[in-house]
Formats: sequence, structure tokens, C-alpha cells
Amino acid sequence: MSTEMISMICTAEKDALEAKRLAEENAREAIEDAHIKGKSSVAATLARADSESVHLIRASHLKATTEAAELAATTANRIATLRARAERRLDNAALLIIERLT
Repeated sequence: MSTEMISMICTAEKDALEAKRLAEENAREAIEDAHIKGKSSVAATLARADSESVHLIRASHLKATTEAAELAATTANRIATLRARAERRLDNAALLIIERLT
């Protein structure tokens, strides 16, 4: 083999090693960038989830409070209706007792 051919082979080997080194370096940087972007994405998702959970908790408390007030009003109305009916029946019962005694 001629020295020129040996020199070309050596140059090609050096070029190949340099290309391999650059490719490995680029791959390491790409992996590092992906990890950074992944961590950032996870952090953003967690922050959004925290915000949404706070909103949902507030909304559920508001709904529960509203429904409790509605239930209390409905219950108070039913109590008043039942009490009025019971008082009417008590008056009728008292009249029936008086009639039987007299």
C-alpha cells in the first residue's frame, strides 16, 4: 500500500471517529434537553392539576352549600305543613272527645 493510501485511510478513520464523537455529543445533548423539557412539562401539568383541583373543591363546596340551603328550606316548609295539619287534627280530635263526653 502506498503512503498516500495509508494517509487517506488514517484521515478517514479520524474523520469517522470525529463524526462518531459529534454524534454521541449531540445525542447526549438531545437526551438532556428531553429530560429538561419532560421535567418542565410534568411540573406544568402538576401546577395545572393543583389549580384545577382547588377550583373543583371550591365549586363543590358552593354547590353543597346551595343544596343544603335548598334542602333546609324544603324541610322547613314540610315541617310547617305537617305541624298545621297536626294542629287541625288535634282540634278535631278535641271536638270529638268533647262530643263523646257530653
